Amino acid sequence: MLRLLRRGAAELEALSPAEGWRPPEDALWLDLLSPTREEELAVEGAVGLELPTREEMAAIEPSSRLYQANGATFMTATLLARRGDEGRTDAPVTFVLAKGLLITIRYDTPRAFDLFAERAPGLHVASGTEAMFHLLDTAVERLADLLEQTGKTVEGVSHAIFGRPKGAQFEALLTELARAQSLTSMTRNSLVSLARLFSFASLAKEIAQDSECRAHLRTLQRDGQSLTEHAGFQSSHIAFLLDAALGLINIEQNGIIKFFSVAAVILMPPTLVASIYGMNFHHMPELAWRFGYPMALGLMALSAIGPILWIKRRGWV
Repeated sequence: MLRLLRRGAAELEALSPAEGWRPPEDALWLDLLSPTREEELAVEGAVGLELPTREEMAAIEPSSRLYQANGATFMTATLLARRGDEGRTDAPVTFVLAKGLLITIRYDTPRAFDLFAERAPGLHVASGTEAMFHLLDTAVERLADLLEQTGKTVEGVSHAIFGRPKGAQFEALLTELARAQSLTSMTRNSLVSLARLFSFASLAKEIAQDSECRAHLRTLQRDGQSLTEHAGFQSSHIAFLLDAALGLINIEQNGIIKFFSVAAVILMPPTLVASIYGMNFHHMPELAWRFGYPMALGLMALSAIGPILWIKRRGWV
């Protein structure tokens, strides 16, 4: 599907270009969302460029993601998109600046695109370059929101961990930490890919020849750098909480083992006495004694009290 933004339009137009199609003169942004091969060929013929395929967009080599060809600048970054019940996933998006147009190619639906489409009429976008900057602003804003949401989750888990929950609660907390770490890692990866895009974008003639665009690009670079540092700090904090949670689990397990170890030491002497008087040998003197049974019970009690007093003096309990 192709969505088209015209200068001054109230909303994006959805259309299916065919062979021989040409974009209108007031077009600013061509957004290709999961295009068919016919739509790709129609747009390639209209702008005179060869657009990258889905496989080329997914490549991690910088030469496949950032390059210039036939007077156009091709830049691919990784954004985040929600895909059904699978949570968020990496979504490669290619930005192409050519002939005053912004062309985007994507196969997922990052929230930033929908937000920009809603805001575009009120932004009074005048060029494809300006449209790209507003779109990148929205993408960085969304990543900042994700980091903020993840930070709140991590803070809640931190309070729960150091509130010394019962062992049954640790499993849910560790799951929350794992999800937060995964999302933070994906967000940082997206920010790093955007940082590369910002650096390469300065080579585009549409940006290099415009002082306002260069200033806007520097602002995006600063925002991306600060968010990348924040994501790194948050990732370290999550790792610390994970270590702390595992440490508390070990402490709790050691407490349980300690209890059983102390109980075994206390019960060992009475067990020895009971074993001796449970032999029932014929010539055992106390076997026929009237007070033999009370004596055995008393001896067992005394033999248990001794280890208890010794353990308390050592400070083990």
